[in-house]
Amino acid sequence: MQKLHVTQEGLDKLKAELEHCREQTSKIAATIEHARSFGDLRENAEYHAAKEAQAMNHAKIRDLEDKIARATIVDDSAIDASKAYVGATVKVLNTKTKKTFTYMLVSPVEADMASGKISMRSPVGEALLGKSVGDVVSAKVPAGTLELEILEISR
Repeated sequence: MQKLHVTQEGLDKLKAELEHCREQTSKIAATIEHARSFGDLRENAEYHAAKEAQAMNHAKIRDLEDKIARATIVDDSAIDASKAYVGATVKVLNTKTKKTFTYMLVSPVEADMASGKISMRSPVGEALLGKSVGDVVSAKVPAGTLELEILEISR
């Protein structure tokens, strides 16, 4: 069983999502019961849609339970903060466009590009991981190769 390194915030988010899915279970069951009352199940679109939603919800619950069981909270107090690590916030300069970006390196399950959280398994995340302030790294992305200079690493 492979460990899943997550931040405390990421674990809390997984647990909240699991709770939400468990709450949906009874609502979906009620929808199935209501759809059964329409009669012939062979041609009952509402029933089949509800059964599909139930199967997807159960699969999501199993997936979340697995991730939570494998989760290990990243303890950044024992980590060398001079190098980029999972849980660190890294400010970088794109050497080509001269624009700065700030990313938080997180596990793949926590990645959310809209909020600046990038997976340590992404091309940029892999390039940054373990590097220090002043290092220039290359990341191969679909648009080409990014050259990034690490300006700052913080917790």
